[in-house]
Parts: sequence; structure tokens; C-alpha cells
Amino acid sequence: MKTLLVFFERSNAYFVNFLRISIFVVTVWIGGLKAFQYEADGIVPFVTNSPFMSFFYTKSEAMGINKDGLLVKQYQLHKNPEGLVVRKNIEWHKENGTYVFSYGLGTLICVIGMLVLLGIWFPKVGFWGGILTFGMSIITLSFLITTPEVYVPNLGGDFPTPQFGFPYLSGAGRLVLKDIIMMAAALIIVSDSARKWLKYI
Repeated sequence: MKTLLVFFERSNAYFVNFLRISIFVVTVWIGGLKAFQYEADGIVPFVTNSPFMSFFYTKSEAMGINKDGLLVKQYQLHKNPEGLVVRKNIEWHKENGTYVFSYGLGTLICVIGMLVLLGIWFPKVGFWGGILTFGMSIITLSFLITTPEVYVPNLGGDFPTPQFGFPYLSGAGRLVLKDIIMMAAALIIVSDSARKWLKYI
């Protein structure tokens, strides 16, 4: 048992680098997907309801009437579920700036991932990559407050919906909540990079 404990204790530096590689894989993969229509459409509820990001869209405040006769934000009328392609919805998203914004966001996320990975060899670069990852996680976690879609809706059915609203996370909400792990990982990266950087000051 002691041998196993010593192995893990001495492997700390390798594990931190594995953490950097993990962040790189996640950010570059997800960032790269932002170039595709289905992913760009999928982030609209998060962006349009965010006080930090809604201004990037031209129709964040636009309203419309849904099939039940209720006044709702227009984006709710133009959702393309993953795998479904509806021309009129895509045209709405083009006018909204959905795709242009997604390309820019995807590029930024990929750059952050690259900075984190480069931290293996360049502590100063890795430090700022970690700081940006931390900041990105804060914005993502803020969606738990600003985005209605992160909680199970009350859609009714054969009997009243038993669990809806806070704290019942939807699939989107569960995905967002995981960023708290990314936030903690970012701080470990920042700390490790700072320790290495200090050796050169």
C-alpha cells in the first residue's frame, strides 16, 4: 500500500499536466463544434438570457406568440432540436447573429484551450489560460441563474408535473453544473503555473 501511495504522491506533476490536456480536449472539441449549425442553435437560450452576452444577438429582446397564445421570447419559436433542420428557423438565426457569434465564441474557447495546454511548457502562458478558464466557468455557471431552460419545465401531461423548476436540473442544467469542476481545475492550473513562474522572477 505504501508503494502505491508513494507512486501517486510522486506523480502529482504528471496529473496536473493530464488536467491541462483534459481541459484542452474539452475546450477544443466543444469550441470546434461551435462552427456547426446545431451547436450554434443550441446555445441560444443561454446567450439570449444572459446579461453578460445577450447584446451579441440582434433579437434577444424580440417577442412572439407561441402555439398556446402566450407572449414569449422569439428564440423559443425558432428552436432547432439537435438533428432537426428547419429552414425558417435557420434564417431567423442568421438574422439574429447566432452563427457569427458562435464562430467567434468557438474560436475564443479553442484559444483558451491552447493556452492551457501550452502551460505544460510555458508557465506564464498556462497561468493566463487558467485564469481565462476560470472566468469562462463563472459565466457558464451564471446560466443557472439566468436561463429558464436549465430547470425542468412544468409541461403537465396525464397528471401534474411532480418535479419542476429549482432544484430539478434539466439536461442543459446538468451540463452547466459540471463547469464547477472546470472552475476548480482552472484554479489548480493557475496555482501550478504561478509556482513555476515564480522560479523565473
